[in-house]
Amino acid sequence: MQPCTISQKIDRPVEVVFDYLSDLANYSEFTEHFLTDWRMTREETYGLGAGGRFHEDLPFDRFGWGDMAIVEYKAPRLIVLVGCGGKYNRIRTLTAFELSEDGNGGTEITLTVETRPVFPTDKVVGAVGQNRARRRGWRKALGRLARILEEGKARGPRATIAGGARKPATGLRG
Repeated sequence: MQPCTISQKIDRPVEVVFDYLSDLANYSEFTEHFLTDWRMTREETYGLGAGGRFHEDLPFDRFGWGDMAIVEYKAPRLIVLVGCGGKYNRIRTLTAFELSEDGNGGTEITLTVETRPVFPTDKVVGAVGQNRARRRGWRKALGRLARILEEGKARGPRATIAGGARKPATGLRG
């Protein structure tokens, strides 16, 4: 489907915003209203290769589970996540966060989300209301992200690995 692009200004330095977005376990804090039940796919949730699985609450979606992993990571400007969802995980997704300075010591985030449905039925279901709901969800998520980073308020639950720490002596971010 057509990519949707959303922008948000945050009154925090680019490095702080990039560091927060680089940890995939933080995503459940600002997306919990439409991406729920986050589970990390690796012990290391920070940086290239970090991945998570979640349930996406969208209209007309019987197969709401999806996943995403960080596949491109250029500090402190770009984070690209690739994933899949839908029935049999056949719908590919691309999510890109582009960060730039806004001139006042803050950050301008440009989020681009794109889905690639395989079958005509997937395209119809997406067009009926999922694309609009996904755009609305990400717009609200970026607003929540701004509140979290600027005020430290309105945090949702942080995602963890099921069963707790497996290697407490490895020094992984916790």
